[in-house]
Amino acid sequence: MTPIAPHISTFLNEWLPRQRGTSPHTSESYSYAFKLLFEYASQRFKVPPCRLALEQIDAALVMAFLEDLETKRANCASTRNARLVAIKSFMAFLEHHLPALLEQCRQIRAIPSKKTNTPQVNHLDRAQIEALLNAPDLATRSGARDRAMLHLCFAAGLRVSELVSLPLTALSLHADPSVRVTGKGRRERTLPLWKQTAADVRAWLAVRIAQSGVGEVFVNARGLPMTRSGFECVLGKHAITAAAQCPSLTTKRISPHVLRHSCALMILQATGDLRKVALWLGHTDIQTTEMYLRVDPAEKLTALASVVPLTLRPGRFKAPDKLIAMLKPV
Repeated sequence: MTPIAPHISTFLNEWLPRQRGTSPHTSESYSYAFKLLFEYASQRFKVPPCRLALEQIDAALVMAFLEDLETKRANCASTRNARLVAIKSFMAFLEHHLPALLEQCRQIRAIPSKKTNTPQVNHLDRAQIEALLNAPDLATRSGARDRAMLHLCFAAGLRVSELVSLPLTALSLHADPSVRVTGKGRRERTLPLWKQTAADVRAWLAVRIAQSGVGEVFVNARGLPMTRSGFECVLGKHAITAAAQCPSLTTKRISPHVLRHSCALMILQATGDLRKVALWLGHTDIQTTEMYLRVDPAEKLTALASVVPLTLRPGRFKAPDKLIAMLKPV
C-alpha cells in the first residue's frame, strides 16, 4: 500500500508552484479539497487520515465523496466540480510518478463534471453601493480602512484575493491615480482610480500602522495583512449598517464578488462595450464577460429597437355567447 502524505506534499508544495506555476491561492484551494476528501475517506475506512493509502482513493470513493458534498454539505454543482478539478490534477500528477496506479488514475480522471445552472449575477445598484460605502465611521482608524477597502474593491472591480494581497508598491496616488493589479495567471493590469477613491486610500495610508515587513496595503487591527475572511467579516458588518439606510439591501446576498459584479455592470452601462469590461476585470476570454449582458437590459432594448416589426393582418377574437355555448350538445 502506498502512503498518501509524501505524494500530496510534493504535489502541493513543489509540482503545482514550480512545474505548473500556480498561485498560492490555487494551492490553498486544492489543499482544502483534499482535506475534505481525506476526512471523508477516513470516516469511511475507519482509519486516521495519516494511515490512508493511495490505492483506497479509487473512482468509487471519489464519486461517493462528490455525492456527499452535494447532499450532506449542501454544496452546489460548481463547488463540486471545483473539488473534482483538484482531484483530477493530483491524479494526472500520480500517472507520471506512480505508473502502477495508471488505470486507477485514469478512471478517476474520466469522472465527468456536472452541468451547472447559470443564474444572473447578483449585483448592487447605485443607491445600494452608496449606502454601503457610507456605512463606515470615517472618524475612526478602522472606519477609514474599511471605506478605502470597500471603495477600492468596487471601483477597481477587484477579486478579494487581489484586494487583500495588494502591495503598497502597486499604488500610484499622484496626479493620475492608478492601481496595478496582478490577477489570475499572474496577468497584470493597470486601472485608473476616481479622485474620491484615491482620496479614501490616502486617508487610510495616513493612519495605517503595520508590523515591520508587512508590505500589503490593508492590515488588520494587529498590523498584519488583511485576510480573505477578515474582509468578508468587514463587508458583512457594514452591509447590516447600510441596510438601515437602504432597506433593499436586506434582500441582497452581499459578498466581495458582488462588488466586482456591480463594478462590471456600471462599466457596461457607461460604455456599452463588453471588451472594456473584460479588460477592466482582467478576463482573458470575453465569453466569461458575456454573463453581464443577461443582466443589463440596455443591450436587449437596443437590439429590439433595431429590428423592423413584422406586418401582420389585424384581427379580433369574438368570444362565443356563454348561454349559447352552454346549450350546444356535447
